[in-house]
Amino acid sequence: MLRRVLRNISLAGMERDELSTAQLRVLSHPMRLAFLRRLREQGPATSRILGREFELDSGAASYHLRRLEAGGLVTEEPGMGTQRERWWRAAAGTLQFDAAEHEDDAMTRQYVQSTVLMNAEELYRVAADVPRADAAWLAESAFIDLRIPLDGPGRRALRAELMAVIARHRAAEGDPTTQIRLQIYGRP
Repeated sequence: MLRRVLRNISLAGMERDELSTAQLRVLSHPMRLAFLRRLREQGPATSRILGREFELDSGAASYHLRRLEAGGLVTEEPGMGTQRERWWRAAAGTLQFDAAEHEDDAMTRQYVQSTVLMNAEELYRVAADVPRADAAWLAESAFIDLRIPLDGPGRRALRAELMAVIARHRAAEGDPTTQIRLQIYGRP
C-alpha cells in the first residue's frame, strides 16, 4: 500500500489527498508529465493543440489526456470547446513527490527517472535561450554548483528547511506567469 507519496498542492498552498497507486502509475509516463506541466503553466488546451506542441497525432495526445483524466490529474475546462473539441486543464497547480515516504519499487524509480529526464530537457531549452535572455533574467537567476557534505539526517534537515522557505514564498502574491524551477537531490 502506498504511504504518503505524492501530494497535489493547489496554487494557494493547500494540501489535497495523496495520490493512489494508479495515479502514480499514470504519472510514470514522461509524456503525461510533460502534458501536465504544460497545462499547469500555460493553461487549458485540446488534444490537437498538445499533439501539435509535442509532435504527436491527436489520437495519441487524446489517449494520454484520458489517462490523466482517469487519474484525476486533469479535468475538462467548463465553458470551453464544443461537443467534438474538449479543453483540458490541470486539476492542481503543483506536484510534490517524496520518495522517502514510498516503497523503493519500479514504479517509484520510473516516476523519478521520468521527472529527471523532463527537467533535463527543459534545461537544454533554457540553455538554448541564454544568448537571447535579457539582463534582468540573468541578474535574478542563481546557478549554484555547491557540494555540501551532509549525512542522511543533515540532508533531511536541509530539505525540510528549504521546503519551509518554498512554502513561505508560494503564499506570497506575485505575477503568476513568472516561475522558478527547483530540484533538490544528491548524486545517487
